[in-house]
Amino acid sequence: MQAVAGRRSALLIAGALAASGFCSPAIARNVCTVVANAATGAVLVREGDCATRVTPASTFKVPLALIGSDAGFLRGADAPLLEIAPGEPDWGGPAWKRPVDPASWMRHSVVWYSQRIAKDVGARRLAGYARSFGYGNADFSGDPGKDNGLERAWISSSLKISPDEQVAFLRRLVNRELPVDASAYALADAIVETTPAAGWTIAGKTGSAYPRRADGSFDRSRGWGWFVGWARRDGATLVFARLDQDERRHERSGGLRAKEAFIAAWPATIAGGAR
Repeated sequence: MQAVAGRRSALLIAGALAASGFCSPAIARNVCTVVANAATGAVLVREGDCATRVTPASTFKVPLALIGSDAGFLRGADAPLLEIAPGEPDWGGPAWKRPVDPASWMRHSVVWYSQRIAKDVGARRLAGYARSFGYGNADFSGDPGKDNGLERAWISSSLKISPDEQVAFLRRLVNRELPVDASAYALADAIVETTPAAGWTIAGKTGSAYPRRADGSFDRSRGWGWFVGWARRDGATLVFARLDQDERRHERSGGLRAKEAFIAAWPATIAGGAR
């Protein structure tokens, strides 16, 4: 029955995406969509290659929020309020140049704020947390020979995770099974953005990054787009991960487009058995 529901869901999702214009093969392809019941672990939808690890990009902000809170750096949705320093990444628009607190860090995906948290926690503790979370390969070494793991391990570098592993981590998060303080869960719930869809409240984080070529340069025509998180309705919770990859260069971020496609397909996903 689960396999039949999965196939029916895939057909319904494909139709919804085609109608919405989000799945044109000229723009991007869906690498994986996986949805699971958080309580039982039952996989309700699993389409595509969900086992291969790639960069988590800004979806890493979800575990980093838990880590930063448990380690004492993040003290709530509005503290600490920090200002950008000379030399820190400033390419994310005006929101990155204003004072940033944990809520605006998550909302605007502020890289320099993530780097501040990572540097405060340190590579050894980050790796320890990631291993205890079951978060991908837990590798914070960064680019080979560049000693930059605390600046970009999660951005097209050493840290990698599969969609299946994202869902397993998220299931432990919503079930409060991770080795962090209760305040860390409260912070994640407070700052991860939510969207209503088909009677559900979907909480999630986008992520965008470019794969590296053999020569170390970035292939900007093959960008990754993630959307991961959880959906709640009437006491039920589902966890999910969607991963797309561009077929050609696109001006809008892959993560935002993956989120839009996932939300557009959500009614079909529910109708196909993910409920």
